[in-house]
Amino acid sequence: MKKTNIDAIGYKIEVQYGGGSGDFLSLTDIAKYRTTENPGYVIQNWMRNRNTVRFLGLWERFHNPNFNCLEFEAIEEEAGFNSFVLTPKRWIDTTSAIGMTSKQGRYASTMAHQDIAFEFASWISPEFKLYVIKDYQRLKTDENSKFSLKWNLNRELSKINYHIHTDAVKNHLIPENIARMAGSFVYANEADVINVALFGMTAKMWREANPELNGNIRDYSTLHQLIVLVNLESMNAELIKLGLPQHERAVRLNRMAIEQLSTLEKCRNNRLLE
Repeated sequence: MKKTNIDAIGYKIEVQYGGGSGDFLSLTDIAKYRTTENPGYVIQNWMRNRNTVRFLGLWERFHNPNFNCLEFEAIEEEAGFNSFVLTPKRWIDTTSAIGMTSKQGRYASTMAHQDIAFEFASWISPEFKLYVIKDYQRLKTDENSKFSLKWNLNRELSKINYHIHTDAVKNHLIPENIARMAGSFVYANEADVINVALFGMTAKMWREANPELNGNIRDYSTLHQLIVLVNLESMNAELIKLGLPQHERAVRLNRMAIEQLSTLEKCRNNRLLE
């Protein structure tokens, strides 16, 4: 699962991307605003509150078709008594809740859906909750700007252009008798010629360096890199047709990438790409 952090007045809070269902924030990190030594106790104290239990139950009923309502009712009856104790693990195991996750052991942490996390932050401190929400909103704004129309347009152009590139590989590099068996390996190899020329690493190297990220190296390209990527794929297709060996093409493509990125940087400074 893709992860990142937000910063609420100096407190780093882990965020796990949940896609369309919403993100999960670390309750453990939020609780550190109260105490860095025993954040788990802060979470348990919040969960002992009857209003908290009712809120969690209502959230699950809205979002979780497998929520165990009978077990929830038993917990709700206990809530508020001095002897009542509720931990994230007990809540999840007993009710099949999906709004929280609980990781045990040395690096124990509790994550919760953003709706629940903001409710918890409000219980911790209304002022602190505001800082959490503000930086979370900044994070989402940054994401939206990355996936702006211009970025997506160039990403789609690079995907379309990739077919031209793979056709050249198929027609000039892959013998017909092994096309079905080994073609995918050659495609990957040629794609990495472009990756190394532009990004300085193969797709595998990028995945190993960024295990927490979804997608591939090209999904995290800048607008300038995507523009150059389109050009490199077209150029490599032509060089393949001319019969140039791979190592020679790699050198030419890298030189081309450096020159074009430098030019685009100058264009940006002159605001020609706005």
